[in-house]
Amino acid sequence: MTFPLALAISAVPASVVTAAAATTHLGPKGQRPSDLQLSGAGSTFDAPFFSAAFTRYHQLDPDVSVSYSAVGSSDGIKRFSAGTVDFGASDVPMTTAEQAEARGGPVVQVPVDLGAVVVSYNLGTGLLPLPLRLTGPVLARIYLGQITNWQDPAIVSLNPDDALPDEKITVVHRSDGSGTTYIFTNYLSSVSPAWASGPGTSKSINWPVGLGAKGSAGIADVLKVLPGSIGYFELSYAESHLLPYAVIENGSGVFVPPFAANVAADASVKESVSPSNFSIVNEPGPASYPISGYSWVLLYQRQPSVATGTAVVTLVDWLTHAGQSVASANYYVPLPPRIEAIAQSSLATLVGPTGARLFQ
Repeated sequence: MTFPLALAISAVPASVVTAAAATTHLGPKGQRPSDLQLSGAGSTFDAPFFSAAFTRYHQLDPDVSVSYSAVGSSDGIKRFSAGTVDFGASDVPMTTAEQAEARGGPVVQVPVDLGAVVVSYNLGTGLLPLPLRLTGPVLARIYLGQITNWQDPAIVSLNPDDALPDEKITVVHRSDGSGTTYIFTNYLSSVSPAWASGPGTSKSINWPVGLGAKGSAGIADVLKVLPGSIGYFELSYAESHLLPYAVIENGSGVFVPPFAANVAADASVKESVSPSNFSIVNEPGPASYPISGYSWVLLYQRQPSVATGTAVVTLVDWLTHAGQSVASANYYVPLPPRIEAIAQSSLATLVGPTGARLFQ
């Protein structure tokens, strides 16, 4: 079943952000043109947050417009590396090899949001009396093609009070390179030796079974119309498509939903993250939702122009501070203060063409 929105997250509507709080990080207008267009591309995990946030940002600063193409993390990295967009976004930071191929020089990667990857499904018989309960090992066996029917004893034993259909399970996965896939397969690798030694953890997977769909919205569209299907995406896609999502057993043996408090509990175990040490899946604790992750904005340390660089730094600083109220209103979890501080210190390293610092 889909959980009531009031229980799913303690959302703060973007409309309640005061002008003073929202404009704290907007920066000086004197260093940029009066009509500036910024462009970004990448993660579909980020897209619902970015869509709302960029609209809000333009309301606060009408001189700046931001366009974002939700093409998936892999394609976003390619576009960023080619210099065709002002910033990229990925749910898994760029590797050393990927950074070496970036045309614009050294890359700065900034944590921008925190959220849950949910396991959604369509059982074709309406909503279950209770949300579907799944464990990591059972989920891995489904995606390995070892569990193929919704009445498999491994699923029925976890859901004795649900009338599960005698129907084939159709696995749906991403067909494009995806940071959301990385988080999901990173989780499967952490709970299933067979998955870890087989398909493994990556943005692009050689999937053993299933149908491929482009983007998180593509998976949601398939689940919406295909009975028996199962898929994964960021929580806001389940809510916007009115799709149910499972409660997942964590490392403490507790079945937990992807509520804000549970994602925050998972993230709280790891006090610091970096582009080389970023995974927060399956962190310990009875309240932790185990398929959680951060997403990252990709920026060039040396910006090609002062005007664009100042605007990009100001935008990302707002996203990672006052803009987090927009994130919480769209089923993400506000960045912990220590992660906000990491974001700010990362932005402080950006410079313009002459090496002058851009961060205000």
